Amino acid sequence: MPVQRIKFYQTGSFAVGNRLLDPGRRSVQADAGRTNALTKGHRACQGCGEALGARYVLDAVMRATGNRAVTVNATGCLEVFSTPFPESSWQVPWLHLLFGNAPAVATGVAAALRAKGRTDVRVVGQGGDGGTVDIGLACLSGMFERNDDVLYVCYDNGGYMNTGVQRSGATPHGAVTTTTPAGNSFGQGKSVPLIAMAHRIPYVATATVADLRDLEYKAARAMEFHGARYLHVLVPCPLGWRTASDETIRVARLAQETGMFPVFEALDGEVTDVTPIRRVLPVVEYLRPQGRFAHLFGDPPREDVIGKLQLEADRNIRTFGLTEPVR
Repeated sequence: MPVQRIKFYQTGSFAVGNRLLDPGRRSVQADAGRTNALTKGHRACQGCGEALGARYVLDAVMRATGNRAVTVNATGCLEVFSTPFPESSWQVPWLHLLFGNAPAVATGVAAALRAKGRTDVRVVGQGGDGGTVDIGLACLSGMFERNDDVLYVCYDNGGYMNTGVQRSGATPHGAVTTTTPAGNSFGQGKSVPLIAMAHRIPYVATATVADLRDLEYKAARAMEFHGARYLHVLVPCPLGWRTASDETIRVARLAQETGMFPVFEALDGEVTDVTPIRRVLPVVEYLRPQGRFAHLFGDPPREDVIGKLQLEADRNIRTFGLTEPVR
């Protein structure tokens, strides 16, 4: 993973990183000519991980495609806060769809472009975990099965945040939502990255907003392939996770460092690279900053639920080899 080999040096000022790199290796956001796909004026909450993730993903895609890409957006937080009628914060070709049919419409857009002979224009579908992990899963699976030439990006904030913080299939076990007020008792949910890999599509990757260079790299890397591609991005939600608005990056990093969210790449259904954890932290370090897990630390603490989450993190570390040296 080339992006991981870049080293940054503190110079005692705000001049960090990019000025020490060749122009071709600098981040997309360091380029004054970036697309700025999601611009000012949107209504996202302060500290919104989804707004940050979407801007980095689409700016990277636009640079990789020479500003020739169409974005198809499912209903959800990202659509609602960015397009209050009659305004829009998008500076890219952008379509709004229903909660569950964004992958199908993205497929149709790709087919229409192909029929018109426009092989130079690429298609990106995107949505939250509600519209991806749950409502849109059938359409997404169909897109994977047909190997349609679409990159689909899921911004995973672990719930239906737009409609009132209800549980989704990506909500962690034990998390309080408005539909699971005593904690999530529905089990483990589902892993769409693993489901995508089971379809043996060309490219699957996970990323978090805690490592934005890695996120840019994977968005651009996905555009090197044709056929179905899937990028799953962890984007903490201060409202739903009950975290401070300035804790978004830290909490996303803790998800990775505890093993709760494995970061990897897979080609044709096989894991080819992982981001290793330099120092594994216990899962309680990830749980404590989040108000949605506060009930686990009462008197007495819910050691059974915390233990189950720790086992899940340990399994991720073991399955993906997250403590092994970089290959």
